[in-house]
Amino acid sequence: MTAVMTAGLAAAVATAVGLGVLSGVGREPEATTAPRPTQATTHALATTSDSTSDKPLAGKVVVIDPGHQLGNSRFPSKINRLVDAGGFKKPCNTTGTSTNSGYAEATFNFKVAKVVQRRLKKLGATVVMTRKANRYDRWGPCVDFRGRLGNKLKKQQLGADKSRAGTRADLKLSIHGDGSAAGNRGFHIIVSTHKTGHRATSKAYAKRTRAALWDAGFKRSTYIGGGTALSFRGDLATLNLSRIPAVMVELGNMRNAKDAKQMTSAKGQRKYGRALVRAIRAQLEHG
Repeated sequence: MTAVMTAGLAAAVATAVGLGVLSGVGREPEATTAPRPTQATTHALATTSDSTSDKPLAGKVVVIDPGHQLGNSRFPSKINRLVDAGGFKKPCNTTGTSTNSGYAEATFNFKVAKVVQRRLKKLGATVVMTRKANRYDRWGPCVDFRGRLGNKLKKQQLGADKSRAGTRADLKLSIHGDGSAAGNRGFHIIVSTHKTGHRATSKAYAKRTRAALWDAGFKRSTYIGGGTALSFRGDLATLNLSRIPAVMVELGNMRNAKDAKQMTSAKGQRKYGRALVRAIRAQLEHG
């Protein structure tokens, strides 16, 4: 996501791109080279397992944002339109990145988002998606829409249970893959530096997400956050405009061969999704 393509490049890459959140978690090491947590350090993860027969998240509403859209490169005039990003203007959207073989970030984001959506629904949560398709003939939605979605829920967004209409969603997760230099790898989590009213909660959510991804076996970023896998930015509309706790995850570097291998596999995508759901549940239950 960070390494995005401009509209001028969008048309040129359309063909190539097309191929294609703990008080509930134990302490985990700070350094990227530290050993994996043992059973003792992850004792609390068992209390937030997403394997359950009841509905522990009933009544909760989570906004899931699969970054970009597969067809963005075909609509340069649409995605380059300037929109509010939190006191300044930014393009509506971007094309996102891809693996070196052309597997689109938009597709990765959407597939992981669908895993998260399905698992959250099984836990009883209502899930609101910023986009419901991953198609070449679609673009957007714009980042201002993504940022504001969930600030005031509408009946049509809530399915059968309308009781939360007019209220704010409980949490927002924006899912992305990065596009950095090939030697860089690992995940990182972004929190807005804007005064959204939920910065402390968002930071706590980011740490739970970091712990869940680490415990699942994913590597922390070797190039963002100085080993913490946390990044604090004020330039992202999706986070700046949210009035609910929100984080953006860059789940790996799609230009790195090892990251790309797990990001493009169904097994890897399910693994990412399970970890993200554990972090969401932990935040909602302990936040």
